[in-house]
Amino acid sequence: MESYLESILKQFEYYKSLGDKTFDQLSFEEIQNEIAQDSNSIAIIVKHISGNMLSRWTHFLTEDGEKPWRHRNREFDDTFENKEQLTERWNAGWDCLFSAITPLNEVDLERIIYIRNEGHTVTEAINRQLAHYAYHIGQIVFLGKVFKGKDWKTLSIAKGDSKKYNDAKFSKNKERRHFTDDL
Repeated sequence: MESYLESILKQFEYYKSLGDKTFDQLSFEEIQNEIAQDSNSIAIIVKHISGNMLSRWTHFLTEDGEKPWRHRNREFDDTFENKEQLTERWNAGWDCLFSAITPLNEVDLERIIYIRNEGHTVTEAINRQLAHYAYHIGQIVFLGKVFKGKDWKTLSIAKGDSKKYNDAKFSKNKERRHFTDDL
């Protein structure tokens, strides 16, 4: 379970970095762009993820993950005035998550916590949130690619570079490592 805790922190760091690297490539106007009526802009997705993180990870071992002070519906209104506000909100959510998860130990993983009165082990809650954030960060990256087109700087293996990438990986000795170690 210690390896689970190390791995899950690296996974969350990886997904945060995908968002960070996407924001770096975009203007504030692109971040606010809703490509279709009733769709979510990157700004709205960020506001939603951050609201979720603040609710889920604040006192998560002792309080329900759906806090009475959270107003989920308001997360779908873009109120950011600039990219700095968006980044501050994004980082606040991640800081809350990392502050909650970093001190956990193996015993904590089997504790029961609640999200909307539904009991989860801490492991189940972590997995639930990792999947939720990965889903939305995938949307953020996709929208970033759409907006930048041919100017997009890939965040993974570039098209046509799989062989080169694999050759580099297989040129190293076999050893235990996390896929994010080289990023």
